[in-house]
Amino acid sequence: MAYLWIKSFHLLFVIAWMVTVFYLPRILVNLAEAGDVPAVRERLLLMGKRLYSFGHNMFGVAFLLGLILLLGFKFTDALPNVVAGMKWIHAKLGLVVLLMGYYVVCGRMLKRAAAGGALPSAKTLRILNELPVFLLLGVIYLVLAKPF
Repeated sequence: MAYLWIKSFHLLFVIAWMVTVFYLPRILVNLAEAGDVPAVRERLLLMGKRLYSFGHNMFGVAFLLGLILLLGFKFTDALPNVVAGMKWIHAKLGLVVLLMGYYVVCGRMLKRAAAGGALPSAKTLRILNELPVFLLLGVIYLVLAKPF
């Protein structure tokens, strides 16, 4: 029973983090298109800063719950060893690391924009905005299919 609750909360916090992964680049696109309108830029920067902070918190909780799911069996009999012999978990975690790296890069672009630095073009940001969709699709496939 504890396993299912932990897994459910892990999934909830992963979804909350993924919302920030998808929306933060959209704020960057809007910033790139805002030009020199100070009120719009300030509002978007504030939204981006809050969203980035929220995303870090969501990732942190999802990470801790995932760690409990991964290693909890070593400390209690209430949690099963869910990854014994499952090599797919390494590929999944690799994709999660790429998603986290993507998120950090977006955060750095936001900080650079807040400091007055230039952003890539809106077109480039729109293309980058699609990247996490494919990474998440890979994660979902690996979790559901467990191909190896």
